[in-house]
Amino acid sequence: MYTMRPAEFAYHRPTSLDEAISLLGEDARPIAGGHSLLPLMKLRLATPAALVDIGHVPGLDGISQENGGVVIGALATHAQVAGSKVMIGIAPVIPETAGQIGDVQVRNRGTIGGSVAHADPNADYPTVLKALGATITATGKGGERTIAADDFFRGIFTTALEPDELVTSINVPATPAGTGAAYVKHRHPASFYAVVGIAAVVSVESGKCTAARITIGGVTSPPVHATAAAESLVGSSGDETAIAAAAAKVPEVLGDAIGDSYASGEYRTHLAEVLTKRALEKAFERAT
Repeated sequence: MYTMRPAEFAYHRPTSLDEAISLLGEDARPIAGGHSLLPLMKLRLATPAALVDIGHVPGLDGISQENGGVVIGALATHAQVAGSKVMIGIAPVIPETAGQIGDVQVRNRGTIGGSVAHADPNADYPTVLKALGATITATGKGGERTIAADDFFRGIFTTALEPDELVTSINVPATPAGTGAAYVKHRHPASFYAVVGIAAVVSVESGKCTAARITIGGVTSPPVHATAAAESLVGSSGDETAIAAAAAKVPEVLGDAIGDSYASGEYRTHLAEVLTKRALEKAFERAT
């Protein structure tokens, strides 16, 4: 039997954030859960000279309420996020999303920081974080900086991170009363990645939509906002006709959709329209 093996690499296991950052560089990659990087290394699509295992760096796995929102440590696992009472009470669509990632083994080992930093075009978190207006905190040799999710995700496996930076936390604003958020995806039957994922956020006052945001993942990279579709909902009651009209505008922003052996670009575009309706229906239901 042929066994895929990674190229040789050095292995570092720092016990502090400063030590971890000092070890990073162009030829060294951080690793936490390993679900994203290790498969690439086995296929030799990634050949780092060194791995910096940050799994034992203390203080990076907490989930806490701060400034009315939630701060999620980069090493918090998907299972921790999915089961967090703090998250469920303040921004429930995030744990809802985490519960749809992979299988039990993946959720117990994979981390939110690893998923965000890897920026897989079919990952779930980037779509939802962009829809919610979240920010990512990165720490490197030059100190700490905060990056808006809209600016952080730049393309396929490409982010705003510098080679010597780590994602250290994700900051999510609270979902206020009168606002509903939902994430709906069509998942790949083998990997459970999102073939298409739609995040919808709507605010309702006196029975009318006052603001909306629709973000589409899996069809392009990075995820994109369907701004015209969302704006068309403002002033409506979120009825079936208004939702259908908004969803019909989604293909306008998708351009050259990603296609592969499982789903063509045309099929992904069709799914995006269908799933937008479902996500908006859920979001409006939760907003009222």
